[in-house]
Amino acid sequence: MPPTPRPSIDSVTTIKEDGSRFFLHPADVRGFFSRHRKWTGLLLIGIYLALPWITIGGHPAVFLDVGGRRFHLFGLVLAFQDAWLLFFAITGLGFGLFFVTALLGRLWCGWACPQTIFLEHVYRPIERLIEGDAVQRRKLDASKWTGEKIFKRTSKQVIFILVSAVISHLFLAYYVSLPELWDMMRSAPAEHWGAFLFVFLFTAVNYFNFAWFREQLCIVICPYGRLQSALTDDDTVVIGYDEIRGEPRGKASDPAAGDCIDCNRCVQVCPTGIDIRQGLQLECIGCAACIDACDEIMTKLDRPTGLVRYDSLNGLEGNKTRWVRPRTILYSVLLLVGITVATFAFSTVRPSSMSVTRMTGAPYIVSDDGVRNQFLVRVVNKADQSKKFSLELTGGPASLELTGFTGEVEIGALGEQVFPLVLQVPRADFEGKFTFEVFLHETGGSYSLDREIEFIGPDPELLREDDS
Repeated sequence: MPPTPRPSIDSVTTIKEDGSRFFLHPADVRGFFSRHRKWTGLLLIGIYLALPWITIGGHPAVFLDVGGRRFHLFGLVLAFQDAWLLFFAITGLGFGLFFVTALLGRLWCGWACPQTIFLEHVYRPIERLIEGDAVQRRKLDASKWTGEKIFKRTSKQVIFILVSAVISHLFLAYYVSLPELWDMMRSAPAEHWGAFLFVFLFTAVNYFNFAWFREQLCIVICPYGRLQSALTDDDTVVIGYDEIRGEPRGKASDPAAGDCIDCNRCVQVCPTGIDIRQGLQLECIGCAACIDACDEIMTKLDRPTGLVRYDSLNGLEGNKTRWVRPRTILYSVLLLVGITVATFAFSTVRPSSMSVTRMTGAPYIVSDDGVRNQFLVRVVNKADQSKKFSLELTGGPASLELTGFTGEVEIGALGEQVFPLVLQVPRADFEGKFTFEVFLHETGGSYSLDREIEFIGPDPELLREDDS
């Protein structure tokens, strides 16, 4: 048996006294939470696998087409110019995570984080299938290199690499689509060296993480565990040990002892190796494996379950848990405001977009014919079929002349074009800078896009003196 880590809350559980790595082999556990966590994980993996195959509006449900500068999200098409809307999605996820953490602790880590999902429901089951349960895996670690050990370790690592490659290829499909990915896979690596290098590196990172680094990512790299002290309080529901009921620990036959028989079953099943009886720790990912393990022992001893359970620190001390408190109210308000603003922002998305920019060079040109401003109008058609557009100007003097973007233009599906827009005002009619609006109308459409533009020029008085 390998040495165990120091049973102290003041030390990281996966580091031994000599500073070396303690490689964990969590024991198998069955129970209510383990069963539901398994089905939740498999459902999330199924969604990850299925999204590139599901088509909505002719495109994958989630297709981040970086090359084509289009983002397809469940039928909503965002052009590159609409990327600012993703700010609301990212901040919304952040506020949502703050809210859930304030209420339920690290529920995300134990139930929905990709690190936990793939490690606990893909890689570790493969390891158990090849090398056996936790006891057999520890024996294999301590044994000499025999033909059987070489075969098992080699088989496991080869399968880990293949699984990592599948995950990496599917991740790339979110950016290039499955048909394009299939074409890349059938071509020589040199023909798509960028995609090949990405898959190679991403596969290597996945393999290193899930085959060796594992829980160290949660402890060393991920900042979420360290943030929980700022996001939670004594009323946050976490996984905890009922010290009042469990202490003092002793044998099951000792009438003076508490309910905890110090079997260490909760430690054996923990994927980060902590002892939950030492209190809330940054390594705890809230997976509830220790709850099922303890409940199993309590059931065998004919004692009430729940010695280790989901509860707040106040609840574990016998006090009432407050669900409504300043922290949850603040996060709720921020989340509600974010959802409202995001809903409004996404409602402004149109199947086309337009931008008007001033041409480089002189901001205006003065000639015998008048004062001229030159612009570039970029029109993006985000739809899957070609569309026709026309331009209309409102505002400014009646003598304002338009050249360049005139008449009706047609832009192909998912295409974009740039048109010159030259505006000129006769010298005698120029009274100084003014604003006007540019309207882009879709032929037969029910919407139009508009931009307010400023027409600039020289000082009108100087212009008059020059004419005289």
